[in-house]
Amino acid sequence: MLKDVLKAVTDLRNKPNVWHPTYKQLRQESEKYGVRTKWGNIVFHTMVKHRIAPLTVHVGNPEVRQRNPTAKQKELLKKLPQNLKLVHAYMKRVPFVCVERTMGESEFTPHCTFFISTQLKEMVRIAYAWATLLAPPKKKPRGPKFYFVMIPEWQSKDMQTLVFPEVGVTYALGTNYIGECKKAFLRMAMWHAKKRGMLGLHAGSKIILARDAKTGKIKEYGALIFGLTATGKTTHTCHDHDLKGPGEGVKIVQDDVVLMKSDCSVLGPEKAYYLKTEGLNPKTQPLLYQAVAKRNTILENVMVDYLGTVDFDDQTLTGNGRGVIPRENFHKQYISERLDLPPVKRLDGLLIFIITRRNTVVPIVSKLTTEQAAAAFMLGESVESTGGDPKRVGESVRVVGTNPFIIGDECEEGNRFYEFIKKYPAKVRYYLLNTGGVGEIIDKAVDGTKVVKQKVLRVEIPEMASIIRGIARDTIEWEKEPHFGTLVPKKVDGIDMKKFDLSKFYSNGQIRAYVSKLKQERVEWLSQFKELNSAIGNAFK
Repeated sequence: MLKDVLKAVTDLRNKPNVWHPTYKQLRQESEKYGVRTKWGNIVFHTMVKHRIAPLTVHVGNPEVRQRNPTAKQKELLKKLPQNLKLVHAYMKRVPFVCVERTMGESEFTPHCTFFISTQLKEMVRIAYAWATLLAPPKKKPRGPKFYFVMIPEWQSKDMQTLVFPEVGVTYALGTNYIGECKKAFLRMAMWHAKKRGMLGLHAGSKIILARDAKTGKIKEYGALIFGLTATGKTTHTCHDHDLKGPGEGVKIVQDDVVLMKSDCSVLGPEKAYYLKTEGLNPKTQPLLYQAVAKRNTILENVMVDYLGTVDFDDQTLTGNGRGVIPRENFHKQYISERLDLPPVKRLDGLLIFIITRRNTVVPIVSKLTTEQAAAAFMLGESVESTGGDPKRVGESVRVVGTNPFIIGDECEEGNRFYEFIKKYPAKVRYYLLNTGGVGEIIDKAVDGTKVVKQKVLRVEIPEMASIIRGIARDTIEWEKEPHFGTLVPKKVDGIDMKKFDLSKFYSNGQIRAYVSKLKQERVEWLSQFKELNSAIGNAFK
């Protein structure tokens, strides 16, 4: 079966039904099907507005298959031979656009080939948006070859994404969401990087330059910001944290997926960013807002009226509006020259921020030990968003590595992460950032619906920026947190941390109940990973 799949996609490239446009041709053809905004850029709208994760299956040997497939995923696998015959026959008959690009810039540069059916002519715009994310193809790529075939017009009742990791092929049927294309290639990159001794991370990366409070010298840190979709990963990756003193600043590198090597250097695959635009605000997210408003940004499923006015707060169509932002849209002072982060030995340190989004008793920021950081990586605590499963928005979820695109053994991911970071105890620091808040109380009505009895006090973007700034400048004094065994700030410049004091929202009994429940859930979650290093499994006991 795998040989047949690989042959079908490699043969397709030179078939007479396939057009190989230049990037300029892609843009010219695609703009016919978009809406022009007042900024001069284009908004495209898709019928499918999120990834079809519940309809995604991994096909191959036991190493790559999903650990606990759902009933629907089992059904898709059962019908796979029949569906593949239909798909391969269809691929020979309908028009396709083919675009080839390169991922990354250094020693791991997979060659990526994207085919999309243009039976619906406007689907050329999906190829244009995807091509903007990556670099033109290299003559001599260093790495594997990946292929992606998208057939948007496939019957909706048979919508699915089929992933064949061992041969680097993905089929997406019945969807035209740009994020499905992007993640197909990144998923493959992470799997093949893992087979080469690296580790794919669902994290943004940046360089932070900050004046150290103790020495008065400028220090250069690498930073990784982990997080599920819609938790603030791109927001805080593409933020300057108000580091505006002489010699201070940030250099944005990547906003989504990176590949970590054993020396804690980090390879970047993309040359553009993929922003979730919901609530984008020029006051709290000035760098992102200015970049989005440039003419060559591509917007997806964002509200724009008949006058061309963009409204990022309007979620009539979806809460998962997106923007493809080329790196050059940011002022050059905020963008790194390279797509990669150097080895940690060449930096003053590496700051690892793992974003969670909880609304009850998790501190706004916690300083972690190496073992606690590896445990937080395995816990991947957050909430579901419109980018993943819109039917479950707001529900608490746990996703290893905050990475829904892992192929293979999740224990291997956590153990390798721990193995890499523990080699540099004097260089790497770890923090858990809660971009949700504290104080929420939710009850259930008789019919099972949730009723908010007490609203969450949210941490605002400028407040989290102040926290990251304080960490980078080393101005925060830390003290023991009484419930989870971590450290929390005594104070943070620019924030009234006392307003997040749990006693303002809960009785002592309520605090104990929330803490006990969360700790028990964590122990139970980690206990399912039998091959996980015990130091990680015991970190939060």
